[in-house]
Amino acid sequence: MVMAPLSDTSALSESPFSEAAPDTPRRTGAIGRMREYAPLIPFAIVLLLAILGPMLAPQSATMVVGTPSTPPTGDHWFGTDANGFDILSRTLTAFRLDIVIAICVTLLATMAGIAIGSLAGMYGSRGGPLGMVAATLGRTIDLVQAMPVMIGGLVIVSFFGRNSVVIALALALVVMPFQGRLMRTEVLRTRTDGFVTAARMSGESETRILLRHVIPNACAPVLENASAIFGMAIIFCAGLGFLGVGIPTPAAEWGNMLAAGASDAAVGRWWPALFPVLALAYSVWAASKVTTFVSRRRRS
Repeated sequence: MVMAPLSDTSALSESPFSEAAPDTPRRTGAIGRMREYAPLIPFAIVLLLAILGPMLAPQSATMVVGTPSTPPTGDHWFGTDANGFDILSRTLTAFRLDIVIAICVTLLATMAGIAIGSLAGMYGSRGGPLGMVAATLGRTIDLVQAMPVMIGGLVIVSFFGRNSVVIALALALVVMPFQGRLMRTEVLRTRTDGFVTAARMSGESETRILLRHVIPNACAPVLENASAIFGMAIIFCAGLGFLGVGIPTPAAEWGNMLAAGASDAAVGRWWPALFPVLALAYSVWAASKVTTFVSRRRRS
């Protein structure tokens, strides 16, 4: 009986399983990355609805299209409100207005907060004109933050009018101190680090140190907090609309939809208020998922 030598492994190398094995780690890695970025999917849906919402609306959001206060039917899936507006169309259309305002508020508040917080943290304890300006800015953001956000927004909108630009600027002004104080705290911590001291000893100017070393190393928590500011902006924008000083009807905005649906809900007509509340809650929840994702990535 003749036996094949043990060193002959050509049969094993031709096994179909030997070629599939290397692909397993790649598939596992791809699945792992998908799971890692899964918390961003809800927010991506919010952005998609902000872009496509008005196009997905089955009917006009600003015209009477049915009998007032009709419950959900096949013609009007979310029903109609007391004015005869289609609630589904208005809810989808409102995504664009509310989300765009929230994005503008977040960008303005974050950029202004980084600038003011950097000056207040870097120069606030020094003498001279620049130190006085920086200290004044620091006290100003403390004063503005001491004022309730809704009251500040109400005052500004009452003076300058009810339109999307004024509302975005007003909300950016009253939420900016959250970012400014956070940035000031991080700058105060970062400016005493060893690499900043080394840069100062090498002869770099204070402005160069601030722009090149301090801000890049201090702004990460502020950027992380931006998604929380986004959620706050959505809530406060809708709050102004609910109080009657936000975007006026017939423009589709969740706040004025809630204000119009509140009286209906009191008499048992639940649908005019329910669906904008769900859209608002989902958007805020999606923003909170982004905050959690960014925090986890930063810690890792």
